[in-house]
Amino acid sequence: MMIHSIRLQNFRSYGDDSYEFGSGVNIIVGPNASGKTNLLEALLVICQGASYRAQAIEFIQFHKDWARLTARVDQDERIVKLDAREARFKKTYEINNQALARLPLTKKVPVVLFEPGHLQLLTGSPELRRDYLDTILNQTVDGFEKLGRNYRRALAQRNALLKKGNTGQSSQLFAWNIRLSELGGQVAKYRGKLIIEINQRLASLYQKLSGDKATVVAEYLSACPIDRYENELLKRLEASTELDYLRGFTVYGPHRDDLQLRMNGHPLQEMASRGEVRTTLLALKLVELELIEQARQQKPILLLDDVFSELDGARRLALTKFLKNYQTFITTTDADIVVQHFMNNCTIIPTTR
Repeated sequence: MMIHSIRLQNFRSYGDDSYEFGSGVNIIVGPNASGKTNLLEALLVICQGASYRAQAIEFIQFHKDWARLTARVDQDERIVKLDAREARFKKTYEINNQALARLPLTKKVPVVLFEPGHLQLLTGSPELRRDYLDTILNQTVDGFEKLGRNYRRALAQRNALLKKGNTGQSSQLFAWNIRLSELGGQVAKYRGKLIIEINQRLASLYQKLSGDKATVVAEYLSACPIDRYENELLKRLEASTELDYLRGFTVYGPHRDDLQLRMNGHPLQEMASRGEVRTTLLALKLVELELIEQARQQKPILLLDDVFSELDGARRLALTKFLKNYQTFITTTDADIVVQHFMNNCTIIPTTR
């Protein structure tokens, strides 16, 4: 897949601006607050229909009531329209004049995003690691995104009952326990299968990036064993009812699970150096790249938001070797940091917004 061009109208800091891109590495350069991340976000919205950092209504430029993105992707014209002129906000898509209310997986352009928040993936909250797993599944498993939405709705319904207190609504709660267990079991099953696929690649990629023989393994942490997750979750939801009422939220389920990385048998967060953590993170993003490419039979587009400067020379060089076969967009305030790794095989895109 290749993005040839994009036009941004009333999108974030852009009034009406157009850009053309090369098939290899595109370096988006400019000072802070010049619109680099906004341009990268526009590319993500064109490809996936959504952003990692905001709701769609926030894309519209301040004091404007509409926005539009128009892009040429391979031979297709893709348009995203955002309209706040009516009482109800509307977001619509068009691909070659065919209107779509929502982008199905088959219409999404595969993307791997690497942004500053991902640098906390291994040391930050479990939510970041759950999002890492679910982001891959959303792009590789048809129907998983809908499954995730259904699980979150069921969780919200159960939590709403819990917040009302124990007022004789046990039958309603039991119905949501069953629904949550069914959906949670499916989510955990997909995540468990993904962990197996990650482990088939992670150790060798880490060793290629680092040059040492350390073994890195991913492990899914949950109170419920994956092979009997649905039944075990139902039991735990029933057993923790009083505690859940006291807390006002659901204690067990996929929304509380975690991903742990182990290096030579020890939790990576506890014993790894800063360099080892960064190398593991790079390996995980490259695993994501390989899994999405394999599942979709298409090369993903890479979006790297100001992370090159966060890596040392050795890791920049290692990452560069993997980028040469993909269309890549890199934002930076200092083009020299990036350009030296790609010589003349790159396109420089200055931003001033």
